[in-house]
Amino acid sequence: MTMRAPASDLPIMLVEARIVAGSVTILDGISLTLSPGVPTVLIGPNGAGKTTLLRVAMGLLSPTSGRVTWGGREAAAPTHRAIMFQRPVMLRRSAAGNIRYALNAADISRTEWEQRTAVLLKLVGLGGLGPRPARRLSGGEQQRLALARALARDPTVLFLDEPTASLDPAATKAIEDIVGKIAARGVKVVMSTHDLGQARRVGGDVMLLHRGRVIEKAAANDFFTTPKTEEAKKFIAGELLV
Repeated sequence: MTMRAPASDLPIMLVEARIVAGSVTILDGISLTLSPGVPTVLIGPNGAGKTTLLRVAMGLLSPTSGRVTWGGREAAAPTHRAIMFQRPVMLRRSAAGNIRYALNAADISRTEWEQRTAVLLKLVGLGGLGPRPARRLSGGEQQRLALARALARDPTVLFLDEPTASLDPAATKAIEDIVGKIAARGVKVVMSTHDLGQARRVGGDVMLLHRGRVIEKAAANDFFTTPKTEEAKKFIAGELLV
């Protein structure tokens, strides 16, 4: 199992993308390119637009104005994209059954289900827990199962919305290790987090959002050692952005 689909959805490009809800501007004219390579980590205060940006890049939300393209196409089915939300819902079936459900939804042949399920459970460190009811897994185990489920269709790009927000340090490290494995196999990871330490550990590129705008984007080391904007300097120092 390669864990990598044809790179038909990359690069993902947002061009002056705006999301407006009533009188509130959630994304304010964002232009950016998500290319194959190292993980991109989105940081910023609550309400900055991180989750909305992930949803737009996934194709779950259409911009009020501006446009989004996937591999140069404005209309692209999410065949090679997957997203994992902060609190994924576990289906009322076994851990393996949750993955089989995702494989079925991805139109994977039944003849491949057993092998793919075993590979995915092993990848996320749940190799012996396939028969266990998913809702009886610990919080960290459920997050890892959700990751395996998202990977069922061999995505080119994987969006993660604060995947460790409610986890303890050990469970957080387990998720971060899996993200590293996924990225090493050629999957583009785009992840939001409120944890600057995690952004340092996981990010290849770091993007700071504030008030629906991209304030600064740079390689992780450059972002944290030589931030260019006052907003980035304040956020890294732990000051509030208002």
